[in-house]
Amino acid sequence: VNHDSVLFLKSPKTPTPTPAGDTYKGWVFKWTNYIKGYQRRWFVLSNGLLSYYRTQAEMGHTCRGTINLATATITVDDACNFVISNGGAQTYHLKASCEVERQRWITALELAKAKAARMQAESDDSGDDFSPTSNPVVPGQGGGSQNSEVQSALRTLGSKVEDLSTCNDLISKHGSALQRSLSELDSLRLTGEAGDKIRQVTERATLFRITSNAMINACRDFLTLAQAHSKRWQKALQAEREQRVRLEETLEQLAKQHNHLERAFRGAAQANATTDNKSSTGPGKGEASDEDDDNEFFDAMEEAPEFITVPADPQFHKLESPSELVPLKKRRTRIPDKPNYSLNLWSIMKNCIGKELSKIPMPVNFNEPISMLQRLSEDLEYHELLDKAAKCQSSLEQMCYVAAFSVSSYSTTVHRTGKPFNPLLGETYELDRRRESGYRSLCEQVSHHPPAAAHHVISDRGWTLRQEITVASKFRGKYLSIMPLGTIHAIFEKSNNHYTWKKVTTTVHNIIVGKLWIDQSGEIDVVNHTTGDRCHLKFAPYSYFSRDVARKVTGVVMDKDGKAHYVLSGTWDEKMEFSRVMQSSRGGENGTEGKQKTVYQTLKAREVWRRNPLPEGAETMYYFTALALSLNEQEEGVAPTDSRRRPDQRLMEDGRWEEANAEKQRLEEKQRSARREREREAANQRTASQSEEGEHEQYPSALWFERCEDPITGEQVHIYRGGYWEAKERGSWEGCADIF
Repeated sequence: VNHDSVLFLKSPKTPTPTPAGDTYKGWVFKWTNYIKGYQRRWFVLSNGLLSYYRTQAEMGHTCRGTINLATATITVDDACNFVISNGGAQTYHLKASCEVERQRWITALELAKAKAARMQAESDDSGDDFSPTSNPVVPGQGGGSQNSEVQSALRTLGSKVEDLSTCNDLISKHGSALQRSLSELDSLRLTGEAGDKIRQVTERATLFRITSNAMINACRDFLTLAQAHSKRWQKALQAEREQRVRLEETLEQLAKQHNHLERAFRGAAQANATTDNKSSTGPGKGEASDEDDDNEFFDAMEEAPEFITVPADPQFHKLESPSELVPLKKRRTRIPDKPNYSLNLWSIMKNCIGKELSKIPMPVNFNEPISMLQRLSEDLEYHELLDKAAKCQSSLEQMCYVAAFSVSSYSTTVHRTGKPFNPLLGETYELDRRRESGYRSLCEQVSHHPPAAAHHVISDRGWTLRQEITVASKFRGKYLSIMPLGTIHAIFEKSNNHYTWKKVTTTVHNIIVGKLWIDQSGEIDVVNHTTGDRCHLKFAPYSYFSRDVARKVTGVVMDKDGKAHYVLSGTWDEKMEFSRVMQSSRGGENGTEGKQKTVYQTLKAREVWRRNPLPEGAETMYYFTALALSLNEQEEGVAPTDSRRRPDQRLMEDGRWEEANAEKQRLEEKQRSARREREREAANQRTASQSEEGEHEQYPSALWFERCEDPITGEQVHIYRGGYWEAKERGSWEGCADIF
């Protein structure tokens, strides 16, 4: 039985296939070798051929391999794996992202294989490639999309009728064999009840075959009727299309008229206001221009402040004063391309095994042109998650957004194998996005050994974020482990909910040989200290042999009594979803080490976060996000200790790496000299208080943060003491040290 039309399946991770092309395509993991394991490849199933490419862009010029399904075997390995082989040298070991996706591929491949085998047989019999399933074009029909749709529908119907004909042939064949068998039984001259039963079965078999023939004839009549009415369908479709076009043109005309009326009204109102008070006129307000045709047709002044959204390329933005419109600063979208220098990381790293990397001078060749303070500020890439969390009425739903925010900060690290600059002691970095996004962020390097940075963010949309992060790193030979130590705090003004969590371990693989790649692994407990709610997140480490999707993150939101309310799932490099738990129960002993797994019955999952696409050309710009590209942009009015003013980092961004390395050595020596001077002064005053282990250096008090005991965690941390933004308004930076 042939089911060609069933080939056109929809997949949540692949584009919707088109019936006209008999294609099915999508991403599948393909086994390459024992070093690289499974690699993501773009597979295309079309006309009985399965081809694959490294990327979708390769489809036009470079095919990596093709298998003819007509002679291929398809075998299922386990839940997500399957194998395709043509019996020769071509064998593909494949792994789908999930069991459902694997089944879609198996179904599509089996059906395509059946069709390819049938087409090959028919081609051998007829001597040409004409397909008997193709129906002739109905006379009098022209081209166009409507004609294509009708013809496609007729071809599909014809294919279905042919399938039914095949079924009819099989029924006739097997029915005849059945009747012969029954006749043989009847020839035994059985009498009594047995003979009656045989005659009854024979009659039913005959009726069944007659009914099957009638069904096939009815289907043929239906196809003939559909072909006869195809012209009428085309005319109706054409009339509908013309009517839709007329309605669209009318709507567009009305919208333009509405826009012109509003512009005229605003212009008249502005003229009246100018007559009454010329000084109250805002720059550009009420002026009519050709660009207004592309602007919004509603009055943005009617929106409440907390619901204002910022377009991707904003022209104007509303401030506190309704009569004042100020253009937003346009952020840069490019930085100079990374120079194509050949780098040998192993030549430097081989001497660093087991050492603390923050104490080892590294050339800028292995850096990216931003500092650790700027990298820490990138945690705010998805600040809107905290904006949404601030509006939540339920603390448990709020927890879902906070947990998603804790995961989102890792999405920027997927391709970021470059090392950020170690900040100098006293170095700062401000990120003022109050106009665009409602928040202000300030970082300060408060310790050099161990390197520690304090971070404070305040948002007009009802939340505060603070953290102090100390980065410990060890080189283990094959990989580099980076362990962020410290606690992150998120406080919401309206509910007074106070959340804390820590970061997971980052691992850089393939230090010795191969392409560097990043993985995140570990567990995070997000705790609401106000309500006792908790979310336990697990970052699964990458494994070549795992059936799970790579970079997987799962989590459960529980109240103070341990009852589960939400389940979170997704990946740290793409998206996170959350589902409401309706019921939970203990399953069988199918967990690790014989432990029981908890089964959660949930409602349909909702997407809570999705990664923003990278800017065009990101691969030549250190894989920076749109936010990262703007972080090191020159800005007036920032503190003299701001990372934007760091000369070695600026030289590196400009591609002048030799000068950058020389400047980096100068700054590090200047920092060492300042430290020696502090130690001499401390010795003279006999106030040196270095620990016995010598792990914490004696350093002066931070300028914008003060050291104290955290009231929530009991840790010794630096908390923002205030004064930075006020100093910026005054332009007074007398307290800032000369570090550059």
